Amino acid sequence: MAIKSYKPYTPSRRFMSNLSSEDITAKASVKKLLIKLPVTAGRNNNGRITSRHKQGGAKKLYRVIDFKRNKFNVEGRVGAIEYDPYRNCRIALVIYKDGDKRYILQPNGLKVGDIVIAAEGGLDIRNGYAMKLKNIPIGTIVHNVELHPGAGGQFARSAGASMQVMGREGKYTILRMPSSEMRYILGECMASIGVVGNADFANVSIGKAGRNRHLGVRPQTRGSAMNPVDHPHGGGEGKTGSSGHPVSPWGIPAKGYKTRRKKASDRLIISRRKK
Repeated sequence: MAIKSYKPYTPSRRFMSNLSSEDITAKASVKKLLIKLPVTAGRNNNGRITSRHKQGGAKKLYRVIDFKRNKFNVEGRVGAIEYDPYRNCRIALVIYKDGDKRYILQPNGLKVGDIVIAAEGGLDIRNGYAMKLKNIPIGTIVHNVELHPGAGGQFARSAGASMQVMGREGKYTILRMPSSEMRYILGECMASIGVVGNADFANVSIGKAGRNRHLGVRPQTRGSAMNPVDHPHGGGEGKTGSSGHPVSPWGIPAKGYKTRRKKASDRLIISRRKK
């Protein structure tokens, strides 16, 4: 997929780039798969901001994606490749033989007219097929991987993401995560074959602040521009650097500080990601 650049008829346009939409074949048309989500603007159910620097952004409808891939042994044909405003990869509209329509994440190379199918095992290794991990050959590249059987895919869902089946040990399958972490996952979990498409998304340059506002991101004020009462970096005469390590407004170190709590699933991690 090509990256588009523009003639610099404004200063911000000079640095802006975007993805070409040649791969998109249709607009969203299945109304039952479109939902209007409420805009929270970073507030919780008490109305307090728990996620900063968020606001409404451009109006958009959520596409209901089939992350579970639990429609077994029914062939589906890809009817369209569509844009999804809530994610950075494309989505594929699959029309099954029984008339059911569902959206799936588009793996790299999946085109209109291709056949996809999900089953417990026994399928060919083709982009868009889905099987249980215990039946996927070692070395296969997968995406949309479940963490718990039947919960729906949670790993490797963004543009260009993938995981690799590295081996098996008892009821567990060993996978290499996108972060290079090695981890056990139950063989009963579902996974889709292939790499998530639209990998060039990582090369897009936002170019101007207004585009971030359309995405629902508000401006962020530097801590060094604040008063000491508002931020640990604040205060001082003129522009001064922060003494010591950079921290958040609440004093938590901002670089390299481990914030992960101990979880029961830690025992399933074979090796942590490489620094």
